Amino acid sequence: MRQIVLDTETTGLEVRQGHRLVEIACVEMVERRLTGRHYQTYLNPDRAIDEGARLVTGIEDEFLLDKPRFAEVVEEFLAFIDGAELIIHNASFDIGFLDAELARLDNGAGRIGDRCSVLDTLALARERYPGQRNSLDALCKRLGVDNSRRDLHGGLIDAQLLADVYLAMTSGQGAFDLGFEGVAEQRHAVVTAPVMLRTRPSVLHASPEELLQHERRLDALDKSADGQSVWRRLS
Repeated sequence: MRQIVLDTETTGLEVRQGHRLVEIACVEMVERRLTGRHYQTYLNPDRAIDEGARLVTGIEDEFLLDKPRFAEVVEEFLAFIDGAELIIHNASFDIGFLDAELARLDNGAGRIGDRCSVLDTLALARERYPGQRNSLDALCKRLGVDNSRRDLHGGLIDAQLLADVYLAMTSGQGAFDLGFEGVAEQRHAVVTAPVMLRTRPSVLHASPEELLQHERRLDALDKSADGQSVWRRLS
């Protein structure tokens, strides 16, 4: 199964007020594994970015002046996502902006839903964790996903983090970064979902022979340290 984890950044929150896309970022998974293939582009929105959006994304109007317009990249973007399941956090927001951009083209491109199925991880999180905060940052913290690089909302970083969060929420399978050198440091730790214990775990005690072996090992460490080893001091 081919899945595309997608994130966008925009000039503001309301597509009905004429706000536009300024970034599209996608990472590909096949059979629930990151392949290393990704698609990312900044866009010239032909309008100013709201102050609130600028503070969140760190993207300045001047930075976008020489970037392509959506019409210039739409074929490449649609080819990348075509036929995949899109995984998006708060999908109605991103899909609303993408469909609005497609509608502006007036070339019969249709809507995103004509090409892809969509899984909304925000709706999934609300089912799994009712009554709790389910922002991407909150889910990273809850599921043990390292988001320390997320100083600002960047599309590609957010898409990678969402891939980790999605895998952790759905099966505990970890995601490994493949092929993103220069974009972000690779993570090698496996992300696992919280384990729910249905019975009280049994307590295993060391046998006398194991305790003796442990003491002998500490004696050897003491000799190599020319005094008490750190393990002796801690005990």
